[in-house]
Amino acid sequence: MTGSALLVMDVQRDVVAIADDGSGYLPRLRGAIDGARAAGIPVIYVVMGLRPGDPEVSPRNKVMTGVVRAGLFTEGRPGTEIHDDVAPRQGDVVVTKRRGSAFSGSDLDLVLRTRGIDSLVLTGIATSAVVLSTLWRAIDLDFGLTVLSDACLDTDPEVHTMLVERLFPQWADVLTVEEWLTAVAPR
Repeated sequence: MTGSALLVMDVQRDVVAIADDGSGYLPRLRGAIDGARAAGIPVIYVVMGLRPGDPEVSPRNKVMTGVVRAGLFTEGRPGTEIHDDVAPRQGDVVVTKRRGSAFSGSDLDLVLRTRGIDSLVLTGIATSAVVLSTLWRAIDLDFGLTVLSDACLDTDPEVHTMLVERLFPQWADVLTVEEWLTAVAPR
């Protein structure tokens, strides 16, 4: 697993407030983060960040204009910060993206390549947004992929289930946090 990294994507205060369904998502994700650290797997955080005034948002982009209207993701606002329950440690890499995919408008690919990372473990909110779009881009970039099904969350449980049970297994290993931790636990 030396070439792997755990990506924690869009687990920002405002996003958690919208999507958290009370199912224990944050403690499960915290377990995955702690397990990755114990196994020597780097944890890389990815956040959506838009500059004040939203110069990177086109009025033709329905998703991004909706995000702006909802008041989400403006850099410097408290709701844009990573949720305290899964906050990075000193020295962790935090990548800022400007669109749905963790690769869009960010230096994630550079960070991964310079560290020799060729396999990604995907977690985050929302399954139908950052996880799906990052998975697609990572496929095109030839990364090995694992999706932690219960460390991903979506505002639409049916869409989440369809993605992790039917679509994602075509291109990635789909495991629960517990299954993944068993596989990566130091022996």
